[in-house]
Parts: sequence; C-alpha cells; structure tokens
Amino acid sequence: MVVLFDADSLVYSSCCGVDDILDEAIGKFDEIFMSIVNRLEETYEIERVITFNNSKGNFRKLLDPNYKANRKKQEHPKLLFEMHKHIAEIYSTKNSYGVETDDLVATYWKTLTDELGHNNVIIVSLDKDYKQLPCLMYNYHYKHQEIIDISPYNALYNFYEQMIVGDSADNVNYCKGYGKAYAKRLFKDCNTHYQFTKKTYELFKTIYKSKAKLKYIQCYNLLKLRTE
Repeated sequence: MVVLFDADSLVYSSCCGVDDILDEAIGKFDEIFMSIVNRLEETYEIERVITFNNSKGNFRKLLDPNYKANRKKQEHPKLLFEMHKHIAEIYSTKNSYGVETDDLVATYWKTLTDELGHNNVIIVSLDKDYKQLPCLMYNYHYKHQEIIDISPYNALYNFYEQMIVGDSADNVNYCKGYGKAYAKRLFKDCNTHYQFTKKTYELFKTIYKSKAKLKYIQCYNLLKLRTE
C-alpha cells in the first residue's frame, strides 16, 4: 500500500495552542502523523508514505478573484510558515506551484492507481474534496477515523452535488438556494457522466441564461481536482 498523506491540515492544527514553541509544534505533528500511519498498518502492509504540504500559487484565484476571499481576514497561527518549512525538510514532502496540495495529491493518486491498482493506494486527509475521486481514503478526524472506499458512481455524485451545493470553505456558490435535497432529486435517475453533466448544466441554464456555459465552466474548474 502507498499512502498519500495530505499534511496541510495537520501542520495547521499542530501550530495551534503551542505558545510559539516550534519544537513543541513539530513534536505534536510527529506524534499524530505516526499514530495515523500505525493505525493504517493494522489494516495494510505499507510500502511507502508520500507526504504533501504547502503548495502555492493557486491557479483558481486567477479564474475567480472571490475564490477563498473569505479567508483573507483569517488569522493564522504564528508558527505556520516555519512549520510548513520544517515539515517539508523533515519529511521530504512534495509540493508544487500553481496548484493546491490536493491537486498534487490527486495527480499522484491517478498515476499510482493506474500503475498499482485501486486497492494499493490510499489518501489520508480531512478534505472532503477527495471524495470526487474513486479512491480509498482515510479520514483521521477523531470523530471518524474511518477508511472510505469511494465507488466511481459515488465519486461522480459527490462532485456534481458539490457543483450545486457549492463549497462555503472556498467561497464557491454558483447555485445559491439549491442544496443537497435538491441535488438528490435532480440526480435520482443519473448513472453516467453525461447524465450528471446534462442535469447540472440544465440548472445553470435556468439560473444564468445566456451566461450558463461561462458560469458552468468556471464553477467546474474551481471545484475539480487536477489529476494530470
């Protein structure tokens, strides 16, 4: 099993409440990181762990200036920059410029899954965006701590539901007033990519009229993870 560990959330949480002591933050990260890997080793024979953090220059902000604009006033932990730097050095993490960390993880997932098969690659993350991939995923949140096997159908459903419901964390909401209950009714007879696309685009035409294609493409590119 190859573990793809999206460490951004863990880096962030490890900085919280440590009174500016970097070694304490690193120790907190190491302890949780290893507990997660050890837990996975109870189920899988792990061959390697690839860790990701701190990708920069997100292309989505060029597509829509409002993307994550709701986070601009959010105060970050004082140690966040240093922690990203130290974790990158200690764990030899992967990062990139122009995409988000989850895009890079998704790209590795696609390449490795094509090579090794679905059951030999698992993503470790709290990020719900990975549920648009037909992947194995481990949610390490203390309320969950569960391995999810996302089917191709559920991956399709999850993505197109998000197209409608939006993502409040990233300030993406193109279909205001339409929620999960509406999406469930809209997609009740959908089974293929074409059917999901058709139903979603019809809603965009209802909302945006002549601007539907532009808005649909914009929303799609903001939400879709890059896999190449």
